[in-house]
Amino acid sequence: MKVLRWFLAWVTAVFVTASIGSVIQTQINLARITGLGVDVSVAERLVTTGQDLLGFAPLWGVIVAAGLLVALLVASGLARRWPIWSVSLHVLAGFFAPLVALLVMDAMLPVTVVAAARTWGGLMMMSLPGAFGGWLYVVLLQRQKGQTFHQAAQRNSSSQAGS
Repeated sequence: MKVLRWFLAWVTAVFVTASIGSVIQTQINLARITGLGVDVSVAERLVTTGQDLLGFAPLWGVIVAAGLLVALLVASGLARRWPIWSVSLHVLAGFFAPLVALLVMDAMLPVTVVAAARTWGGLMMMSLPGAFGGWLYVVLLQRQKGQTFHQAAQRNSSSQAGS
């Protein structure tokens, strides 16, 4: 049951991170197009966003899934040692997962695969959904365990103080 709980929290974090990242990527690219003087209507923005959710998000999801798998497992391990920092550790891990993935891809490939990440601002914007995904992951795990962060932190702090 513990593995299923973890898996569902991770899949949800990946789905949300990839979906939000896809929308951000689309809007950054459309902003660049409008910067060239091309008018993009609201309807075109919505259609393009939908197309990217179907086309780009699954590929981005695979990349995000790999990054979040490693980052959230590391954060969970660190959170066992420092439970009071659990939320912050998972948020940071979530933020760094797409950031590191994008930087590694940029270093290994001759072109930047995700056009929105060609600038530092775009790179940061593509990483922010990962922070939300990390937060969502830890929230879901705590809720599935039937406890709040405060209860979990208090119990873990008390058990460590008594050791």
